[in-house]
Amino acid sequence: MKNWAGNITWNPSEIAYPSSEEEIQQLVLKAANDRKKIRVIGTGHSFTALCQTENILVNLDKYQGLIAVDKEKVQATVKGGTKLNYLGDLLFKEGMAMENLGDIDVQSIAGTISTGTHGTGTKFGTISTQVIAIRFINGKGEIISCSETENPELFKAAQVSMGALGIITRITLQCIPLYKLSVEMKAAHLNDTLSNLQSHLDNNRNFEFFWLPYTNKVATKTSNIEATSEVDDISFFNYWSEYVLENYLFMGIAEFAKWFPSKTQAISKLTADLISDTKKIAYSHKIYATPRLVKFQEMEYNVPADAYQDVMQEVVKTVNTGKYNVHFPIENRWVKGDDIMMSPANGRDSAYIACHVYSNKDAGPYFKALEDIFRAYNGRPHWGKMNTLTPVAIADMYPEFSTFMKHRALQDPDLLFASPYMQRLLGVGNVV
Repeated sequence: MKNWAGNITWNPSEIAYPSSEEEIQQLVLKAANDRKKIRVIGTGHSFTALCQTENILVNLDKYQGLIAVDKEKVQATVKGGTKLNYLGDLLFKEGMAMENLGDIDVQSIAGTISTGTHGTGTKFGTISTQVIAIRFINGKGEIISCSETENPELFKAAQVSMGALGIITRITLQCIPLYKLSVEMKAAHLNDTLSNLQSHLDNNRNFEFFWLPYTNKVATKTSNIEATSEVDDISFFNYWSEYVLENYLFMGIAEFAKWFPSKTQAISKLTADLISDTKKIAYSHKIYATPRLVKFQEMEYNVPADAYQDVMQEVVKTVNTGKYNVHFPIENRWVKGDDIMMSPANGRDSAYIACHVYSNKDAGPYFKALEDIFRAYNGRPHWGKMNTLTPVAIADMYPEFSTFMKHRALQDPDLLFASPYMQRLLGVGNVV
């Protein structure tokens, strides 16, 4: 087995494909009886070893779909294995949509919330904040339900849990009525974008930008509600930009940079020159995500929003030293703070800075240099992205870490879900 990026490989002794909650429960009970570890995989989009296990790997691809819809409250209960792109289509048929999403939609909804995945927009929290109830099977094989009103403290632990509490089988989402977005991509200058950042954030529903290393050029992306215009047909120009330039051409560029590292800066400048202005209108679930065919490794850190400008200045200075031969754009997004125990946005409005390296290259030195900057500003990593955290560091970052660990111990006393990676990350059990 390997994850999407190919940087994590493993050999589970068993792969199970349950199609019902009852089958999932029986798998957990059998694992407990046999004293085996058990982990879950969605699409394998985590760049860390969250899914890795030498014992039982549970794949929820056969456990997808809507369970219940409340159109009056605009709420939907879905199976944990439901992929975001499929979920978008299911909600669309019910006249509903998720309030906000990230830029990849192939993950399962359970994996999405478990890692603290997010989109962008200062009025929106991580995707976990759209969850109003969770049902999971714990390490004792019990079916546990929690929400804002039922086991509320446990609910705050379960909203972002990295799979440490159990296997999520049902998620109830607070949705909103169907809506369309107009999205625009524009070429801009880094200095101008940073100088006018607050205006960009205040005047757009969703705002993000991508900085091209060694240049003063960025690609800005804004999305806003479109109430009147009809959705666009897929034009040749949009197809060329989204599929050809952003994937196949970029893949060729990445391979060239791998073999000719001395040309990295020139390649980044060439990529910046290829940025084109585009605009399209579509229903929201067809807007947020963009195709990602070029495989990469990723580190993404959340930093306090009020520290962002200082952090980004240091990132730009470090990258522009030319020590690391990187040409992948650095992505910048914003998220509203929340009260979820292990959410990177816990207690603070946040900016997220995501750094990428082509999957066939050594990301270590580059990621280490930027991680040092993020950590100096009280940064917290996205749980599905690469990091070098220790349990001591996590306890220092998260005020409610001890409370989360209390719930972990109650729900999984025999460490059924604590793979070696999870043991090292959280500081539990005998690390193998």
